[in-house]
Amino acid sequence: MKSLLARRESLLVGVIVVTIIIFAALNPSFLLPAHVFGIARSAVVLGLMALGVMTVLVTNGIDISISATAVVAMYLTTVTLNAVNFQGTVLVAILVGCLIGAFLGLVNGVLVAWLKLPALIVTIGTLTLYRGGLLAFVGTERIRVLPAHMAEFGQASLISVETGGRTASLNMAVLVWLVLAVVLGIVLTHSWWGRYLYAIGDNQEAAERMGVRPDRVRISAFVLSGLLAGLAGIYYASMNRAADPSTLVGFEMSVLAAVVLGGANVTGGRGTVLGTVLGVLLITIVGNSLVLVGIPSAWQQVFVGAFLLFGVVMPAVRDRRQRIKRGMVVAD
Repeated sequence: MKSLLARRESLLVGVIVVTIIIFAALNPSFLLPAHVFGIARSAVVLGLMALGVMTVLVTNGIDISISATAVVAMYLTTVTLNAVNFQGTVLVAILVGCLIGAFLGLVNGVLVAWLKLPALIVTIGTLTLYRGGLLAFVGTERIRVLPAHMAEFGQASLISVETGGRTASLNMAVLVWLVLAVVLGIVLTHSWWGRYLYAIGDNQEAAERMGVRPDRVRISAFVLSGLLAGLAGIYYASMNRAADPSTLVGFEMSVLAAVVLGGANVTGGRGTVLGTVLGVLLITIVGNSLVLVGIPSAWQQVFVGAFLLFGVVMPAVRDRRQRIKRGMVVAD
């Protein structure tokens, strides 16, 4: 029981429960199905990106370019399919978006793994490159006409509830996100690839002595991050029924805050899918409910920054206490 209570996931569950109680007490409409389903819907884009970033962080890397990757994949997919007057299934749009995202993730991975460049600098550079290139070549024109059936991806309903004369629907993409989270969680804990990710993040030299190829594993993590960003971009465009090249600016900070809050270590070797999902839910609950309780939406960035600092400081304090107990650090 003591070990369970000490886990980051248990702490996050407690914080989420307290947050829900506070918001519900301040405004009972917080618990209405329409608002709850809205929170779940808003969590999908953040959640998809967070799964990819968590995978990269586990390898002692970081992906700041995640939001730009999503926007480029979203916009290029929309432009390409409109240009050929595509009328087929939305699965093609999803596939194209994921392939574009995976390619952009591959660029990051090659620069970091093969050229041994710092992941932070590389992904800040590609963040600027991807966004700048998109705006330079296509401008800021928002595409309001999406390919056939693409908008349906963002509007498909899993369940619907009648409340107060209105219909509240839970988006199908929520299920897609949760299924992908479960699959990734199983892969990370029960496959050689998952074990290699944690191994190179925890101690790359030891992993190499075990026969692990850290370059290939690290590249695969960046490719997965880009692929999930591409999927998130397609869903974002479908949800908003438009492809806007200037959207999601600064969104990478919310993604990073959710992942770090969920327990992923910025120095690698630590992170769980469950913790990431809980971090996403907490960030989304707070972000979507501030206006509901009378707090200006501008405060959302304040909370995101606070969550990010909290997620970084907590493990640092815990590790210092452990080193003090072991006699490795002299307490002040």
